[in-house]
Amino acid sequence: MPHRNLLDQHAHTDNSFDGHHSVVFLCETAVERGLRALAFTDHVEMDHFRDQGFDRTAQQSFVEILKARSAFRGRLIVCAGVELGQPTYNLPESEHLLQRYSYDIVVGSIHNLRGKPDFWFLHYDEMTDGEIAALLRDYFGEVLGLVAWGKFDVLAHLTYPLRYLCGEAGRKVDLADYAGQIDEILGLVVRRGISLEINTSGLRQKLNETMPSEAILRRYKALGGKKITIGSDAHYAQHLGAGLPEGMELARRCGFTHVQLYQGREAMPIPLLDS
Repeated sequence: MPHRNLLDQHAHTDNSFDGHHSVVFLCETAVERGLRALAFTDHVEMDHFRDQGFDRTAQQSFVEILKARSAFRGRLIVCAGVELGQPTYNLPESEHLLQRYSYDIVVGSIHNLRGKPDFWFLHYDEMTDGEIAALLRDYFGEVLGLVAWGKFDVLAHLTYPLRYLCGEAGRKVDLADYAGQIDEILGLVVRRGISLEINTSGLRQKLNETMPSEAILRRYKALGGKKITIGSDAHYAQHLGAGLPEGMELARRCGFTHVQLYQGREAMPIPLLDS
């Protein structure tokens, strides 16, 4: 029997530049897999909002999600969302976008440093240990700035660079070196009432752990964190809901009792365990 409380709060359609399947097909897949809710959070990279056409794809994504919400009513809770990449790099456009669309959930993330390509494209094998340390310090500094702005609901994949730095390039990183910055971020997440995402994509990638890891989730809980979401970060239908049971078990192990479902930018706590 499928778990009734499977909520995938981070997924991408073909309205994301790296997405591959339509909203309707993904909804059909979610129903087949027994998901209770699915949030579509297509990429809108704010530092390239107009020059790379994110203003157009944001509109297309939103319209298609609303149509699917109507079509699947009673079978699947379809949440209209967005993954705002680097909103602090373009605050006027970011805030205008949030006023224009009545999202259910807004996911905030940092995919690149200012004026630099996505962490996916960096050549870590050519970097010294000192350069990598500076890169991560700058990254966590930008994430802190993002949380200080705070006009979003969920902080996505806190340890995003590790997906490529450690998972793909095989470089070793000791996050204890950045514990002060991470604590600042987590503490501010708590004070802002933002949810921390357990991003399960790392479980199916070479990183082989959630983003963030169990150690960081435990630290978040120790600092007073209560609100979490779990997202597959699926870009293909076959990855929809992937890792959600493992993410839920991890959350329980770390002492969390609920996961948040966002409707109209309001968090609704849903028990991790079926009642």
